[in-house]
Formats: sequence, C-alpha cells, structure tokens
Amino acid sequence: MDSIFSYLNPDAPGGATGPHAGMKIAVQPTIGIAGWPARAGSEALAGYLSAGSATVIDRLTQGGAILTGLTHASELGLGVDDTSTSGRAVETKTVHAELMLDMAGEARLSACRGNLWGFKPSWGRVSHTGIAGLIPSMEACGILAQDPATIRSVLKTVAGADDMDFSQPRLDYKEISADEIKPAQFTLSVIGEAATLLSGDERKEFDEEITGLKRYGFNVRTVSWPDYNLCLTVHRIVGSVEASSAAGRYDSVRFGRRAPGTKNWNEMYLQSRGAFFGTLLKSYLIQGAYFQFERYDAYENACRIRARLLKEASRLFEQTDVLVFPSQKPAQPASLDALYEQFKLTAHANVTGCPALYMPSACAGGQGLEFAAGYGADERVIALGEYLHRQRAGGKL
Repeated sequence: MDSIFSYLNPDAPGGATGPHAGMKIAVQPTIGIAGWPARAGSEALAGYLSAGSATVIDRLTQGGAILTGLTHASELGLGVDDTSTSGRAVETKTVHAELMLDMAGEARLSACRGNLWGFKPSWGRVSHTGIAGLIPSMEACGILAQDPATIRSVLKTVAGADDMDFSQPRLDYKEISADEIKPAQFTLSVIGEAATLLSGDERKEFDEEITGLKRYGFNVRTVSWPDYNLCLTVHRIVGSVEASSAAGRYDSVRFGRRAPGTKNWNEMYLQSRGAFFGTLLKSYLIQGAYFQFERYDAYENACRIRARLLKEASRLFEQTDVLVFPSQKPAQPASLDALYEQFKLTAHANVTGCPALYMPSACAGGQGLEFAAGYGADERVIALGEYLHRQRAGGKL
C-alpha cells in the first residue's frame, strides 16, 4: 500500500457519523488538506504543508468520510505518467473513491488505466478553493470509483456553491435517477470525427462497445462535429497560457523551494523554477509564455474558436441526450506532443466545461467509453452510467 500512497493519514478517525460514515477516500496531493504534505508531484513544493483544507475536503469529512492518504501525482497533476498512482487505491479496493484534478482528461484517463469509473463534473459545479490548479478555466475536481453510484454520492456532498470561490457560476442542477433512463426514448450520439482517430483494432473494439449499447435498446446514431479536432488545439494554446500565468505563484517567495546563490529577485525567480520544475512542465510553461508574449494573436484566435466550440456543443446537445466518445489507455508522455496525444479524446469536455463520465469496458483490458452531457447536466450522464452498471450486474448484454 505504501507504493500507492505518498502519505498515509496517521489519525484516520473511526466511528464518524454522517452520509459517508465509513467511506474511505484517497486524495491526489493537488488538493489541500490542512497540515498534510502538498507537494503536488513537484520538487518545487517538496516539504510544503497545506495551510488549510480544500472545500471539497471539508465537506467530505463533515459527512463522515475517512481520508486514507495522498496518492502520487504527476507534476502539478498535468497528464498521466508512470509516477502517478491515481486510481490505484480504488482499483485495489483500498478506498471507495479518489479525488483528483482533471485538466484535460486526467481523471478519465486514470479510470481507463485502472478499469474504473471516472467523472469530470461541469466546470464550476465543484469549488476550486484549496486546489493547486494550473488551468483555471478548464480544470475540475474529478472523482474515481468502482461504480457510478459512489460517484453520485460523493458529488452530491462536494458540489454546490462556495462563497470562497468567486469564479463559481450559480446554476441549478436537475436530479435524474437511473430509473428515469428509458433506452427507447434516450438518444446517444457518436461523434464521427473522434472515432476516426482510432487505429484499426481500437475502432473494432469501439464498434463492439457501440453494438452493446444498441443491445440495451438505446437509439444510437453517428453525428458530425466538424470542428472537434480544434478542441485539442484550443486546449493546447489557451491551457498553456493559463498554466504559464498560474504557475507564477510558485515564485519561491509565497510558494516553492528557493535556489541558492542567486544575486537578485529575478535570478531567484528564474533559477528556482528552472531547478525544481520538471522538463515536461517547463516545456508547457514556455509554450504558454510564447503564446502570451510572442503570439498573442494566436491566443486571441484560440479564445474565439473556443467560444464557437461552446456554441457548437450546445447545438449538438439540443439534438441528443448524451454524446459518446471512444477512449484510449494513456501512454507515458515524453514530450508535449505525447502529452497531448493522451488528451485527443478527452480535451473536448474541458474546453466546453461539460460533464463527462468514463465507463470501463465490459471486457478485461478493454478501452471503455466516455459519455458527455450538456453543461450542467451532470446527473444525466451519471444516471446513464448507473443504468448501464445495473444492466451489467444483472448479466444483461
């Protein structure tokens, strides 16, 4: 178990009361817990202890949940690499659920890697307070679990308005149960442009998964989103610019380790970041600085395209209940191109802010599917997951 956790809670309470009494939760170290290490997978934060707890943590512990410990994270939670153990504690059933950042698909990719259910809520549905974020307009606190009912339970506790998060929208969310899912009256739409990104074997497996949905009685059709591939481009430009700005807090004054022997504040700032950030993160931040200071026109264009993508996604959801995407298990990213190769099937949900649920494959080692609902329709996609989970448990194909 020690290889899964970077920190184990020495004071895990027992006998707590509340809706989550007895529920064990693992936490990625990008989410603050008062007095616990908050390294977030980066040498720049080695030895740093969180000054306070994130809102999501306070709400879970008030509900009786037990914080088991911190997992290992990729640097500042960006991407899924071999150092990350997100999902492993749930996979081994050491805990019931895990909270982790999803900036471009990390929670869903970690779920795919561990054959788990993984959820990214609508942007702003869950408070950002106390989370060491990197891409403010795209990231969300993801939830990993063995089943979607656990995800619903955790989301119900951690979601909602937080007066400490001034960026949080005020939206109403409609409760939908699995019992309300009527396959013959429920339309699932496959994005054709996403399916074309698969290899031959992957496409064959994806088609088999879609055939399984049809056997359940769902209306499944293929629709076109011509600008779908622009989601990745927009994320790469806008995300890296936001990251370059957000990482400025790790200036070795407020946060972060300080490089020795520097002669002035500028040397201290540059050398500290250079010494303690990893190569992949530095490459990402340099890319963001390039678009911010050298090609700002490209950043402005990306923002305009993002606005168009939001409108296009909204129109798609006027014609369907849920969009269906294929999934791929993440490979070790050795470069920015490899990092974004991980996100080619997931970044759409972060760019549009829509909720997305990863459903593991019914076949061992399979790729699984991802379902996305319209902005704010979190319960709809979770209800669909619960319905399908029940069907599988009942042995229905």
